[in-house]
Amino acid sequence: MKNNNIKIQYFKTKIGELILGSFEGNLCILDFRHSKKRTTIDNRIKTGLKANFLEEEDEILAETKKQVAEYLDGNRKEFYIPLLMVGTDFQKNVWNALLKIPYGTTISYLQLAENIGNAKAVRAVANADGANAMAVIIPCHRVIESNGGLGGYGGGVAIKKQLLELEKGNH
Repeated sequence: MKNNNIKIQYFKTKIGELILGSFEGNLCILDFRHSKKRTTIDNRIKTGLKANFLEEEDEILAETKKQVAEYLDGNRKEFYIPLLMVGTDFQKNVWNALLKIPYGTTISYLQLAENIGNAKAVRAVANADGANAMAVIIPCHRVIESNGGLGGYGGGVAIKKQLLELEKGNH
């Protein structure tokens, strides 16, 4: 019988409290617990996986906590966690492009749209970026406005700035 539970854990960090979720051995959520988009993202994942949340620890969640803590301490630049992206093909295309942005660098929403071969889709790309359910690991914080402004961030602009400064200092 298939497991119809998304195992979740809450994780207090120096950038706030996170919610982590795994499904069948893959990370599917790493997000800010109190994000404005929390309900929307959670509902998309529960519907997409036809599963419910169950607060329970597993190896993926334990390893994710370890790697995120190392990243936040400045001791990790890459993550080695199996990811399960839940969204439209377009969203997944954007999220895969985000994974290619090197540590310590930023690109604009326009560059991101160009990277997926759709320069006219800047607004749709920004929306997909904002729908990312795996903050930090899928580095949506590395996307900024063309004018150098930080733009939005699920954890708040102050956290986005903190993550960019952490990476810049360790680059």
